[in-house]
Amino acid sequence: MSSLEVISKDERKMSIKLKGVPLQYANALRRLCLNGVPVFAIDTVDVIENSSVLPDEGLAHRLGLVPLKTDLARFNEPSKCDCQSETGCSNCKVMLVLDSGDTDVSKAVLTDELISEDDSVKPTSEKIPIVQLAPGQRVKVECYARLGRGREHAKWNSSNVATLVETEKEDERILTVESTGALDPEQIILAGVDELGKRIEEFKNMIDEINA
Repeated sequence: MSSLEVISKDERKMSIKLKGVPLQYANALRRLCLNGVPVFAIDTVDVIENSSVLPDEGLAHRLGLVPLKTDLARFNEPSKCDCQSETGCSNCKVMLVLDSGDTDVSKAVLTDELISEDDSVKPTSEKIPIVQLAPGQRVKVECYARLGRGREHAKWNSSNVATLVETEKEDERILTVESTGALDPEQIILAGVDELGKRIEEFKNMIDEINA
């Protein structure tokens, strides 16, 4: 009989013991926990002003890699949103604004200056460096974040690390998930289990249609 036991858990990391779960299913769950659970990331950046040494493309790439807190109950993936619009809506897209302002000294622009229109979607830390500015330089951008999955781009990975380790017992394995901070590790594992169940059901339905 299959079972799951929590071994350790904190805000960012969780380890569970899988008993009686076939290796192929356990590994599929590991992969889903890594890049199959949707999280928010900045997808589009409109550069209004950028006089820093970092080119616009580099700034956009840097912003895209900032992990964002995610509320899966509140937002939809764009492909599943009722709006079905390329521009998105308040249920599938969130705007964040960064304006460093004018400065007379050298300064590091951190994520505490990246302001979200929705408090449930914001950087996981206020101390992540974005760009270094010299006196007289300024950065002002509008960013648009959406839900995505890591198989599309690594910036949408829900976990930093997801490992599966064999134990001394043949039918036991330990799954460890370390979150980026976008979701709690428990949320990632539960969402991964739900996603795995959906994919198995879809595959079963495809087989039934072929055999019909």
